[in-house]
Amino acid sequence: MEKTVIKEFFNRLAPGWDETTVRNEKVIEFILDCGGIKSGVNVLDVACGTGVLFPDYFARKVASLTAIDISPEMVKIAREKFPEAEVICGDAEKTTFSRDFDSIMVYNAFPHFPSPEGLISALSGHLKRGGRLTVAHGMSRELLEEHHKGVPAGVSISLLPERELADIFGKYLEVDTVISDDEKYIVSGVLR
Repeated sequence: MEKTVIKEFFNRLAPGWDETTVRNEKVIEFILDCGGIKSGVNVLDVACGTGVLFPDYFARKVASLTAIDISPEMVKIAREKFPEAEVICGDAEKTTFSRDFDSIMVYNAFPHFPSPEGLISALSGHLKRGGRLTVAHGMSRELLEEHHKGVPAGVSISLLPERELADIFGKYLEVDTVISDDEKYIVSGVLR
């Protein structure tokens, strides 16, 4: 998987992204709860796209929101919609941030990172002590695999079974949430 291919793919999709986004509010609320998204926390949203979860973060009164996406077109839209967020265009595995975070969320994006362990290693290094990293999808692993069958080669990899991802998390974090059911996929852990 080449990151330039991923960037170009999402640049093409950016103009219509918001119109095609499907939200399950109940699942999103559950994911945000698992991710420790609450009043007063500093959040990093990884592969934020056009800012799909930004209104949810603001509704929960987070202290600050930093977001990153590799697609300049996605970032442009997110910045226009949410000037109160700090939205960075860059590679989440290589970017140095000016602060550490209480909560890092990777929502509906994990299969678009070619090195699952590389991403988890990099992101865990941006957590405060007691901070939480969460990888989540608002659909089942099986539905996601079906959805990605229509994606061009080089844009995504298969989503790891939740136990495999939890094993990777366990090298860096204390894992306390591992869920894969008909509606969602969540692996979350805390830096001790």
